Amino acid sequence: MAMYQPSELRDFLHQLGIAPKKGLSQNFLIDGNIVRKIVAAANVEKGDFILEIGPGPGALTQELLAQGAHVVAVEKDKVLANALLRLQTEDLRLHVFCEDFLLFSLEQELQKINHSGRQFKVIANLPYHLTTPILAKLIPHASLISSLTVMVQQEVARRMTALPSTCDYGSLTLFLRFYSQTSYQFHVSRNCFYPIPKVDSAIVSLYLRSAPLSDEETKNFFVLTRLAFEQRRKMMRVSLKPLLPPPLITQGLKAIGKNPLARPENLSLEDFLRLYEFFKKSDSNQDRK
Repeated sequence: MAMYQPSELRDFLHQLGIAPKKGLSQNFLIDGNIVRKIVAAANVEKGDFILEIGPGPGALTQELLAQGAHVVAVEKDKVLANALLRLQTEDLRLHVFCEDFLLFSLEQELQKINHSGRQFKVIANLPYHLTTPILAKLIPHASLISSLTVMVQQEVARRMTALPSTCDYGSLTLFLRFYSQTSYQFHVSRNCFYPIPKVDSAIVSLYLRSAPLSDEETKNFFVLTRLAFEQRRKMMRVSLKPLLPPPLITQGLKAIGKNPLARPENLSLEDFLRLYEFFKKSDSNQDRK
């Protein structure tokens, strides 16, 4: 049974005695071409270890297993999680967890299953209301996860992959770029889902890398960037005023070759990193006086 066939999906849900739950953002893919394009975008190969978040009825799960991958499926809906067991392979490549992913013991459970040392690839149709917290949980784990291929709202996809000095560029863009290289893959029409959501979606890939700063410095760095983007339309010397004296902010912007009147949306990740280093050295020099 192909879970991306609308009639078969409806029959399957009817047999289970359930309907899509709005509270869980359950909008299920009903386009086999999109399923195959997602698997291709994630560059899934035989023997890969895949973490699938929110697999629902299992359209993607089925395709991933057909490609020879090992799949760890984390599904919050108990009925759908139990139903996924019908897809189990003879060599037991499917592992199903009925859990809220935000409470899932990521490192502990994945390391139990994968003894090969290979990194996982994440594939997920992310619940719209949980996109940011799920990404925040995943992307610091570059040693465990090599890439994420995620379905998100079209608007969020633009923010995730935006360039500096564009209207979609913001703190989310910067946060993701700190931990990964992002790539917009393709648009997905709302008509590819059942039930039909109110907005279109898109597939975005994130290729994880180690953070450029230590854990403690990372915390301090994001204090700086979040404060800057709280007032993204204001000049940096205004938005950072609660944290640093305006003359020092102006000095820092000049030192990294930026206009003293620059706004946070005008600075790339590299600019913010250089600005952070400037402020850190200035603070260190002040401490020695």
